[in-house]
Amino acid sequence: MMQYLCTMKPLKVVFFGTPEFAKTILKAINDSLHDVVGVVTPPDKASGRGQKLSESAVKTYAVEQNLPLFQPEKLKDPEFLASMSALGADLFVVVAFRMMPKVLFELPPLGTFNLHASLLPDYRGAAPINYAIMGGETTTGVTSFFINEKIDEGAILLQDSLEITSTDSAGSLHDKLMHLGATTVLKTLDGLSDQTLQPKPQIQVEQPKNAFKLFKDDMRINWIQPSKTIYDFIRGLSPYPCAFTSLKIGDEVKNLKLFEGSYSLEKTDAKPGTLFIDKNELKFYTLDGVYSPKTLQLEGKKRMELKDFLNGFRSFTEIEMA
Repeated sequence: MMQYLCTMKPLKVVFFGTPEFAKTILKAINDSLHDVVGVVTPPDKASGRGQKLSESAVKTYAVEQNLPLFQPEKLKDPEFLASMSALGADLFVVVAFRMMPKVLFELPPLGTFNLHASLLPDYRGAAPINYAIMGGETTTGVTSFFINEKIDEGAILLQDSLEITSTDSAGSLHDKLMHLGATTVLKTLDGLSDQTLQPKPQIQVEQPKNAFKLFKDDMRINWIQPSKTIYDFIRGLSPYPCAFTSLKIGDEVKNLKLFEGSYSLEKTDAKPGTLFIDKNELKFYTLDGVYSPKTLQLEGKKRMELKDFLNGFRSFTEIEMA
């Protein structure tokens, strides 16, 4: 092992990223033999009722570690491009960032590689973790690949896989892939450094599984589906952005977010989408059974366990599906 470390050439890296997923991988690179010569993350954004400026997880870490930080408004800005060139990086590493222009990703001599949270070519796009669970997959992973002008279609460097369990949510799978991704990125850097890693073109498939950006309408639960499909849909969107349905409570229609639950198969005459509720139980009828939520959040309220949710209603006859 000592001989391996001594013969490995440290690479100068500029890291591009935004959320916690990216921060964990930046930390892994910074703790390795490779040299982080710059960090690029989006400008701070105003958020919340007070419109206070919030910074990315990547920026917070970069500031803590005194790493050179860049927050460009435009990636094609000549001054920013000149700053990137002046860093003399061997390559750029991108994790959960944004589309990069060709003039930027072609700057370093070894190129620019991205880490994607799926086994490409499956689940190209903005939400691979969510779609893998929603699609009922039992295996997923991460892929490092060279960026080109097409979305998630560059030559593959490395892939590592892991199991999706029947109880995984988007949140738990996110954390597993985050740590796996850190290992994969380091292996990719080492392989490019000692020239043992050769990129391979992606396999072309006729009907790829896509992971398009999720919008609110994509998160509404369709109860006229098999129970297992609904179960996967809900956990694939938990805890964020979260699946929801609508209830009529008195004269009001309110959205109800569902975070986790269970399902069972049973024959019933109840119409899919029918709600059953009493002081001890809440369940939604599906195409072939029922889905029973465990944690949920009614619009305007905090997230709570089912027992606490049911305790908040005195007249169950006023609640029905909207």
